[in-house]
Amino acid sequence: MLYKSFISISVLAFMSACSAPDVKEADANTAEKPAVQAVAAAAQTAQKADDSKPNYVLKQTDLGSGVYMLAGQGGNIGLSTGDDGAFVIDDQFARFVPTILENINALSGGPIRFVVNTHYHGDHSGGNAEMKAAGATIVAHDNVRARMSTDNENKLWGRTVKATAPEAWPTVTFSKTMTFHFNGQTVDVMHTPNAHTDGDAIVYFREADVLHMGDNFFNGMFPYIDVDAGGSVKGMIGALDTGLKTSGPNTKIIPGHGPLSSRADLRKTRDILVDIQKRVQARIDKGESLDTILQSGILSDYSDLASFIDEKNMIKIAYRSITGQLK
Repeated sequence: MLYKSFISISVLAFMSACSAPDVKEADANTAEKPAVQAVAAAAQTAQKADDSKPNYVLKQTDLGSGVYMLAGQGGNIGLSTGDDGAFVIDDQFARFVPTILENINALSGGPIRFVVNTHYHGDHSGGNAEMKAAGATIVAHDNVRARMSTDNENKLWGRTVKATAPEAWPTVTFSKTMTFHFNGQTVDVMHTPNAHTDGDAIVYFREADVLHMGDNFFNGMFPYIDVDAGGSVKGMIGALDTGLKTSGPNTKIIPGHGPLSSRADLRKTRDILVDIQKRVQARIDKGESLDTILQSGILSDYSDLASFIDEKNMIKIAYRSITGQLK
């Protein structure tokens, strides 16, 4: 239960950043799952309590070679420390930046030189303006800047994600790959096309053997694939395959959400997503409508993966991705 609660608190914050419906609307889709409702309600209470604290707490995990994972609300943060300063992957929400900076300064002792956004969602890029003000250069895929500078309609949730202020936009962008040589690390930044969104990147520290997958990897829960922002099930599987090719048996893998992971966890998630795609595709091939598939219970054996993306939302995402029907 503690594990599921940790995930739920983090993902409830993610819901807000992606303009998901509020908890009451989400519960309407999971009325048949009292356990999920109870966890969501407890997580909402915990989130409110956490937000009211003067000091936001981040869980620090030392991954060796000066690399850390910082976990709290929003996407997991990656951090490289050393003589060159701080290299940061994602920055959660603006309101948490003071505490994030305190943690980074305590671990690094040097200036924040770079922040890489793994994609444009606010739970990973919400602190960009504040990080810029602290002296960081924001780096991301070309499509991240494009998404952040325009309004984006999210049809799954029935909301429009408004453009952010120019102060939050990345100032350095790339199309396919980038390589940093920083703190004695060779840092590969790789675009994963049309995966969680159309602007995703994964980041690999070669010498430390640490891989940050961003939201291409949700550990222990159904993934959110933002089809309205160019994401797809096929691309998500491709991103997980890239992660598997990049990683080795001892690689420490930071997911976008959930606890620190291994290559085995990554493979398990990939295999589950392939299976979900096959199940939904088979129903589509039979000519079944989305409403019929939603009532079929075809993902009931994966009910333990439900968080803010429950079984029905996972089916909707897969159906919309496969068919191209984005309504």
